[in-house]
Amino acid sequence: MDTLFLLALTTVVIVLVFDYTNGFHDAANIVATVIASRAMTPAQAVVVVGFFEFLGPLLGGTAVANTIGGFVALDGVAPTLSLAILLCGLIGAIAWNLGTWYLGIPSSSSHALVGGLIGAVVVSVGSEHVVWGFAELSEGHLTGIVKVLAALVLSPLAGFWIGFLTHRLLTGALRAANPGANSRLRAAQFVTAAGLAFSHGANDAQKSMGILTLVLLLGGFIPRFEVPFWVMLACASAITLGILSGGWRIVRTLGFAIYRVRPVHALGSQLTAAGVILAASAGGAPVSTTHVVATSIMGIGASERPRAVRWSKAKDIATTWMITIPGAALVAIQAYALLNLYLGQRP
Repeated sequence: MDTLFLLALTTVVIVLVFDYTNGFHDAANIVATVIASRAMTPAQAVVVVGFFEFLGPLLGGTAVANTIGGFVALDGVAPTLSLAILLCGLIGAIAWNLGTWYLGIPSSSSHALVGGLIGAVVVSVGSEHVVWGFAELSEGHLTGIVKVLAALVLSPLAGFWIGFLTHRLLTGALRAANPGANSRLRAAQFVTAAGLAFSHGANDAQKSMGILTLVLLLGGFIPRFEVPFWVMLACASAITLGILSGGWRIVRTLGFAIYRVRPVHALGSQLTAAGVILAASAGGAPVSTTHVVATSIMGIGASERPRAVRWSKAKDIATTWMITIPGAALVAIQAYALLNLYLGQRP
């Protein structure tokens, strides 16, 4: 079998594995508050979230995919080497996702993907093949790594402050409500959880769509960067299967360890996160669902009882966020070194 075709096929499979681990890792981000507030059972949450997660990549456009597909410039690199680079970057991201899931740490799959690709590109062909975007920023344009990092940094801040304000508005509107309002708040979460699942699919699956389309372009299988429908369908299926598998280890961290979540808090968090992620998707900005959900819970807690927020746990999560990009980059660099060693020993 042709080496290029075999490498492309392997990379396509690894992209879908990453997409699966993304859903597996991020399942808790979507269902944590629903389960913590007892609005749904885990089985109900999986059915509702799985259905709308699948629709997100199919109906959410391709703006994020275009951004992800454009922050590395490998068009001048030999096809076999460029695909090997993408493969090693994905391995770094997958390894980081699985490691943090095993430890129950809500890290960012987006950060892991960016870190893995940067590490693999820089060690193999040099930093000039990363579209950093600093020159364009001086001209007032957001592109490349600058756009990706701006989205990943600003979205948690938006999650915190919008969550803070949303909770104030909800509590103001419910000031005269009786305890029976909790049942209506739980029922409303069937809608907000569906919205959060749709927004997650629309943003996160597009990252895999972008990389998969880049694989096809660099391998010479398509003439230009344009996401085929079968790529959308494949990525939608992979991330949905990951969601249905459920990385439940992280539910306890997001649903219970940051702040005690009740129905009004869960509703506010889901509204906030869905709104922030959908807005980012429309602008082609890849964001971390983990970041936005966690900071929305922190903002809601800070709005109500700042001393009850477990800021020490928030600090642990923030530390993980900071080390994810370099950590995934190091794993990708090791993967590239091992691949080089293997290829060098082949007869």
